[in-house]
Amino acid sequence: MAYTNSSLVSYTKLSPNHSGQRTHSIDRITPHCVVGQCSVETLGNIFLPTSRQASCNYGIGVDGRVGMYVEEKNRSWCSSSSANDQRAITIECASDTTEPYAFKDVVYQKLITLCVDICKRNGKKKLLWLGDKDKTLSYEPKSDEMVLTVHRWFANKSCPGNWMYARMGDLAEKVTAALGGGASGTDGSGSAQGTQASAFSGLSEADVVKSVGALFTADQKKTGILASVSMAQFILESGYGKSELAQNANNVFGMKCSLSGNTWSGSTWDGKSKYTKQTKEQNADGSYETITADFRKYPCVEDSITDHSAYLLGAKNGNKLRYDGLKGCTDYKKAVQIIKDGGYATSLTYVENLCSIIERWSLTQYDVKESGTAIAWYRVRKTWADSKSQKGAYKILDNAKKCADANPGYSVFDVNGVNIYTSKTTTVEVPFLVKVSISNLNIRKGPGTDYDRTGKFTSIGVFTIVEVKSGKGATAGWGRLKSGAGWISLDYTTKI
Repeated sequence: MAYTNSSLVSYTKLSPNHSGQRTHSIDRITPHCVVGQCSVETLGNIFLPTSRQASCNYGIGVDGRVGMYVEEKNRSWCSSSSANDQRAITIECASDTTEPYAFKDVVYQKLITLCVDICKRNGKKKLLWLGDKDKTLSYEPKSDEMVLTVHRWFANKSCPGNWMYARMGDLAEKVTAALGGGASGTDGSGSAQGTQASAFSGLSEADVVKSVGALFTADQKKTGILASVSMAQFILESGYGKSELAQNANNVFGMKCSLSGNTWSGSTWDGKSKYTKQTKEQNADGSYETITADFRKYPCVEDSITDHSAYLLGAKNGNKLRYDGLKGCTDYKKAVQIIKDGGYATSLTYVENLCSIIERWSLTQYDVKESGTAIAWYRVRKTWADSKSQKGAYKILDNAKKCADANPGYSVFDVNGVNIYTSKTTTVEVPFLVKVSISNLNIRKGPGTDYDRTGKFTSIGVFTIVEVKSGKGATAGWGRLKSGAGWISLDYTTKI
């Protein structure tokens, strides 16, 4: 069984702390957090035999560099489950020294890039987050799937920290999207497995606010509803994601199964999953009554947020939108009043409560300003890890491509470090022979991952390339097979 180590590695210090070669193919990735904003060199010293009896395959330092400490072919001592030791690539990431053990953005982005790289080299096109220990241990991934698992299920400590644990669904989604896979971050049944409200249970109120801010900013970019207003509703309706309904149904807005005007478009609720509980309703005279109601149950918090926004934008009272004027409203006080006037809540102090929450946590910092879209810089480098080779950063993709074309051997990388374009190959003498060392190298109909797969794979052996072109998804370019079967990525070949 052959294993190839990541090309993203910039520092290597191999540790003897491992259990020898694997006896199972790699189909799991286990992210950890090493407490402290340490470097890859410090991690290498931690894994010396005279130090802690621990190790990992890879580590990501505070500056985003990747270190390798145990080769992929060997099992590290980073996990406590022998069944998963056989199957998992383990990654330690530099984190804060206190809960929720947050990562710097450069570390998190490199974790995404490294996971993409690992999946690609192992022939995977989906990364799954199942969110449950028993479900994960019993799940047998399909041939094109990789599964995320965590140390906290096997050891009496919070690893990864709550900051990362709450983002496992986001990590799976971003990696799967970069791989061009299907429904990202799914459990094999097609249901999304994003952020689970259970991840909020151990966080402070301040940490919950920090951990969900990006989710609501992203929602505003899609819907035009102020992030600050939706966040305040989330806090009030779910008690910072810790209410019974949130913890058991990922329902963070108190959305009932039956709502007036519930035929809006864009709903993410499946129409049948529900959670029944008692709830209090306030009457016009200020008195309360307790009723039993059915509430919507969602597979993840993101679906609850999306459904809530879809309701606010589409629910009607007769032919008139219930919350007309909410989309695009930039005044949070006015937006909150629109929601109250539309009949969203029975509480007589709903407006005051939401405004107080917004002001307490300065939630307007999460609102999208002006155009609402951040500049997505495209960077031209030899490799993502080689920042010193950068030729420039561009707002317009076509300009970045032109720069790459003018510099043979350079590629265009997006904000997550994913190679999205490789400079056009200069003169390449063809035909030539290449050796393929994996049995499942995809053959495509054209030079790039944006072309369909033919449904066939190469075998292990030697092949003749008669044409080379640049294209999406390959640094070394794409080669056309003499047999006429199609195109293969030259990243996975050795020229003879």
